[in-house]
Amino acid sequence: MKHRHSFSFAVIIAACLTLLGCNQETAPTDSAVVSQPETFNWKMVTAWPKNYPGLGTSAERVAERINSMSNGRLTIKVYAGGELVPALEVFDTVSRGTAQMGHGAAYYWKGKTDTAQFFTSVPFGLSAIEMNAWLHKGGGLALWEEAYAPFGVKPFAIGNSGMQMGGWFNKEIQSLDDIKGLKIRMPGLGGEVLNRLGATTVNLPGSEVFTALQTNAIDASDWVSPYNDLAFGLHKAAKYYYYPGWQEPQAVLEMIINQDAWDSLPADLQAIVTEAIRAGNTDMLDDFTWNNARALAELKQADVQLRRFPDEVLQALQVQSTDVLEELAAKSELNQRIWDSMQAFQKQITLMHEISEKELYNWRE
Repeated sequence: MKHRHSFSFAVIIAACLTLLGCNQETAPTDSAVVSQPETFNWKMVTAWPKNYPGLGTSAERVAERINSMSNGRLTIKVYAGGELVPALEVFDTVSRGTAQMGHGAAYYWKGKTDTAQFFTSVPFGLSAIEMNAWLHKGGGLALWEEAYAPFGVKPFAIGNSGMQMGGWFNKEIQSLDDIKGLKIRMPGLGGEVLNRLGATTVNLPGSEVFTALQTNAIDASDWVSPYNDLAFGLHKAAKYYYYPGWQEPQAVLEMIINQDAWDSLPADLQAIVTEAIRAGNTDMLDDFTWNNARALAELKQADVQLRRFPDEVLQALQVQSTDVLEELAAKSELNQRIWDSMQAFQKQITLMHEISEKELYNWRE
């Protein structure tokens, strides 16, 4: 009996050791079948020089934010204008899928779709905070998505310069006669307005503006506002700095994403990208608001000659702007819906801002 009990106990111990060994062998197998999160490596092409203040730096910060928020699951390499493709080929590059993301301004692509011009700036139109409200609360973004859908591109607002300046001029503008024959760099709807008043407009990337002004290839140029204009040294190439920025009372910067690339992302990464871009949208406007004030003070110390456009000129610009916008709206059913929506909101918000922002500004020192 003693030997029989010893034998049974030994069998039990052996069985336990065998089961333990099996568990140790199968544990790694079980953990091995747990899939690792898929990672994505994207390219972002931009219309700006490398690390250009406000614009180029915004693209870099958004890419860094997405990489951090996704814990490296989505990494984005940023290319300045001209590094991978020319600055004005960003839209085509993203549409083809050569790069997954693009950072630029919608009115640069008016040759692809004239509808795009509504989504940068409208002469005598919405301010920056008003445009953000219309896009994100008033249905503007959905209309923008509809306009870009045929190109396989998904748009986002990635920032805003706020109200811009009227531009740099090598001669004074004292009357409408001074507009006639003027050769000026001005993209978008503002350029079309000036054409109708007798100017000749060209579309140049920002990196070429200084040389064009300095060599008298052009007589004048808009660019952005003191922050960016100072960075390019435009005050060294032209004598007169005009205001107000009638042509761009604000300017939306856009992030575009190839639709197929967007659809390939899991829902959590789509959410991360969306929120990172929304944060970038606020960050850029803060950046411009803060630095425009500092840069303007520096430009005034450099003896820049600030000039206000004469009332006669502004009135003529406003009349022509109305005609240009109504003609653009009439080109398609979508254009008309966009313009109607934007106008309706502008009329409504003006009632509010007449008794708030405008009234306060009139009384501030």
